[in-house]
Amino acid sequence: MNTAIYIARRYLFSRKKMHAINIISGISMLGVFIGSAALIVILSVFNGFEKVILSLYSNFTPEMLIAPRQGKTFDPNTPYFNALRRDPKLISFTEILEEKALIRYGTDGEFIGTVRGVSDDFLKDPLLDSTIVKGSFTLKSKGHFYAVIGATVQSKLSVNINDQLSPLQIYTPNRHASSSANQLNEFEVRYIYPSGIFNIQQDFNNLIITHIDFMRDLLNEPKNISAIALNYKKGTDLGLVKDDLTDKLGAAFTIKDRYEQNAELYKTLNYERWFIFVILTFVLIIAIFNIIGSLTMLVIDKQKDIAILTSLGANKRLIQGIFFSEGMMISFIGCIAGMLVGLIFCLLQEQFGFIRFGEEMSAIDAYPVALKVTDFLLVFLTVGGISTIASGVSARLSIKRLGEIKEEL
Repeated sequence: MNTAIYIARRYLFSRKKMHAINIISGISMLGVFIGSAALIVILSVFNGFEKVILSLYSNFTPEMLIAPRQGKTFDPNTPYFNALRRDPKLISFTEILEEKALIRYGTDGEFIGTVRGVSDDFLKDPLLDSTIVKGSFTLKSKGHFYAVIGATVQSKLSVNINDQLSPLQIYTPNRHASSSANQLNEFEVRYIYPSGIFNIQQDFNNLIITHIDFMRDLLNEPKNISAIALNYKKGTDLGLVKDDLTDKLGAAFTIKDRYEQNAELYKTLNYERWFIFVILTFVLIIAIFNIIGSLTMLVIDKQKDIAILTSLGANKRLIQGIFFSEGMMISFIGCIAGMLVGLIFCLLQEQFGFIRFGEEMSAIDAYPVALKVTDFLLVFLTVGGISTIASGVSARLSIKRLGEIKEEL
């Protein structure tokens, strides 16, 4: 064993008597332990939130979205789109027709939101039911159309999905209306009953999802659509798919992948994650730099040992190595123990979900976690980098003290 590491280990784990230095070193180690555990837990929770949010968003943001570059609608009945429907790599080819509308419920409630009509392929997603907090994801049954409304719509209008006497009233501008003294003639109105309530995130919770045939009737739009949503089988190279779509459709259409559809969401998740990481890293820096204080006291306490080692021929490198190794031991023991406890905590939360939200209108009931090897590597390297600086500062103090001892000798 390296002499410096051996002596440093004896200083750290000496059982003969407990000094204030040992207590301070223990406190420093505890600070690193708590900081490392907190970093692992927080990063894993953010990973969990990101995974859950993106999986919920994926129900409403397809892998590829085709929309017209100019205008609001286009005709999907072209040779290329008809061929695209038969692509064996596709899971779903969903036609979308949507419009802003005034939604009324009862006598007083009014809300301006987006009504989105979708074709039958939209229901192929097996995770749709996971977004439902009340009712079911039913758009058409026994010849009748139904609507699934977002939590914001339900909250604003106080919708009771069990009340089959009060339908939603949906008003949109009548595109073919001429000037009339009766303003009601300028609007198309249709009635539809809600079948369920979904809860994802504020951006989507103001949506009303219904069948595309209902929207065609409401908007008097027999063939045109607003967009096409495409989802592909696992293993499909989406980059090549996007390039092919862009090449075939040209400048008349925009093709957006899932990231481009939710660019702000991805940026926000990234910013929040790194912001929290930086805050906890500053806390970790404070904890690790306590090592400088404990090692400085150790240098003062071990003056006799330094003098003896010097008289036996120990050079600056050995003395510096002892205190540098001591600081690194304190840091890495605290770091590894903290990461281990953080791992155990995350595994227990993932398995049992004992920390819960306590909100009825939530798409998830317990704090989600998702472990990543890169997080453990990031925490380890962060602690290692800060510890190297702190231990290096302490080791330099030992060399300074060694010079004073040599002058005394």
